[in-house]
Amino acid sequence: MMARMTARGRSEAHRAATPLELFFDLCFVVAVAQAGKQLVHALAEGHPGHGVPGYLMLFFAIWWAWVNFSWFSSAYDTDDSLYRVVTLVQMAGVLILAAGVPRAYDGDFAVVWFGYLVMRLALVAQWLRAAHGSTGPERTTALRYAAGVTLCQAGWLAVLLSPENVRPWVFLALAVAETAVPTVAERDHQTAWHPHHIAERYGLFVIIMLGETVSAATIAVQSAVDEQEELGNLLPIAAGGLLLIFAAYWIYFAVPIHLHLSSNRQAFLWGYGHYLIFGSAAAIGAGIEVAVEESVGKAHISQFAASACVTVPGALFMFTVWLIHSRHQKRGLAQQLVLPVSSVLVLACTFAGPTAVLSAGLVASLTVAAGVTLTARQGQALGN
Repeated sequence: MMARMTARGRSEAHRAATPLELFFDLCFVVAVAQAGKQLVHALAEGHPGHGVPGYLMLFFAIWWAWVNFSWFSSAYDTDDSLYRVVTLVQMAGVLILAAGVPRAYDGDFAVVWFGYLVMRLALVAQWLRAAHGSTGPERTTALRYAAGVTLCQAGWLAVLLSPENVRPWVFLALAVAETAVPTVAERDHQTAWHPHHIAERYGLFVIIMLGETVSAATIAVQSAVDEQEELGNLLPIAAGGLLLIFAAYWIYFAVPIHLHLSSNRQAFLWGYGHYLIFGSAAAIGAGIEVAVEESVGKAHISQFAASACVTVPGALFMFTVWLIHSRHQKRGLAQQLVLPVSSVLVLACTFAGPTAVLSAGLVASLTVAAGVTLTARQGQALGN
């Protein structure tokens, strides 16, 4: 049965992620894994100037496709047959994009662009359906979204046609245009996204990124042990990486954020900032893989560079989680300083030689302990 697509209420009780949304998210595991694999290869070969910009561009494409779907579904999910079919088409586009990631790292964006085209045609159809079921300013907003997405998708052709040396700048200009679409579209009317639902969706995607990191690190350690049998060199990396990942989970979910998302101004800044949170969370796993390869002599980089592949994304994750996410719930100077100071200390662990990854994991664990202690003391003070 097909329902009329109308906006859902922001005050709707017990709003949670649907099985279809979780299924949609799982498709991105493939895309993120492909991007991470290419990043590992580039970093291990000593080509960060090629690997990092490529990763940032491709991860933006992956992240933005997920953002487009998630905010639309928060406002208009009807969960009827037509909505499910169109969402499955979007998922097919994600898988096409994932298949094109290796080619894109070599400069051929054709498959990625086609995957994006499939996703965007489905998304535009959803916005046009929302416009059909709406009136007044809400209808205007939906039509602006449809037009903006269409224009941006046409603009991505410039990436295919641009010379390689100017392609990053063309990509940057189009990324700015993409992120401007919601601001322009919702100038007169805000879509009815649900704060609790959006917070849960972003939290679930963080878990997926950290899960991908665990998977990548496990495979790297297993392969190294099978081929090299140098468990003594790998245990500090494995232990430190695991501590860093566990701490990343704890740090992100230490605060409830949905109460902060009261309007587009707060929500959009928070949502856009997650590009760095998601990207750095996934990059931690790539960094652990590089550190493992360096420890067994398979990477063509120094130990310092391999350590930086873990500590830089680890520090970036901690700092951006504080900046975008958790500082809104912190009280007092001590609580506010924990994550910024810890991110600097994690970065300093780059100089710790063979124990760099383990040191970073221990710093992250102490960060969690400090946060828990300060929160408990504040609760006692308020109780007294």
